[in-house]
Amino acid sequence: MVNWYVLNTKPRKESQVESLLTQAGFTVYLPRYRQDSTIKPFFPGYLFLKFNYPKDYQKIVYTRGVNKIVGNGQIPVPVEPEVISCLKAREKNGLIELMKYGDNPQPGDEILVMEGPLKGLKGIFYRELSDQQRVMILLNYVSYQGSLLIKKNMIKKIKSSERKERSQAGKQARLRTSHN
Repeated sequence: MVNWYVLNTKPRKESQVESLLTQAGFTVYLPRYRQDSTIKPFFPGYLFLKFNYPKDYQKIVYTRGVNKIVGNGQIPVPVEPEVISCLKAREKNGLIELMKYGDNPQPGDEILVMEGPLKGLKGIFYRELSDQQRVMILLNYVSYQGSLLIKKNMIKKIKSSERKERSQAGKQARLRTSHN
């Protein structure tokens, strides 16, 4: 029966194994993500392969770059197709989308800049721009209102509970300064 399995590859051989097995007619899934300007395997040393066990077992284990098929010590253990579907659902343009600081903000969400020279600045998430993971933020800072383009991995969506905590902390700080 044809199922998905996890292959363990030799170090940094994921792409070579992917290529060899694809050429041999197998369905291979190697999830990748972008880190800075480099595309890397999401699970270094591993990839997913759909094959018929035990029929295709020998072809796979003797493929150059394959270390082993992940299993229970005796036989390979299949992976549920939902695992593959969930991973693919996180992809955007063929790469797994990572959010460094939690949930993906949606238009209208309040955000906080977490890195760079504008760290600590609050704004409203306006929209995502396709090139290089940039987003447009509408800033409401004191009396300044404007927009800003910034890398998406430098912002964090402010959850409603955090918003309440921040506004209460701000009120307490204002109360302390007005009583002094």
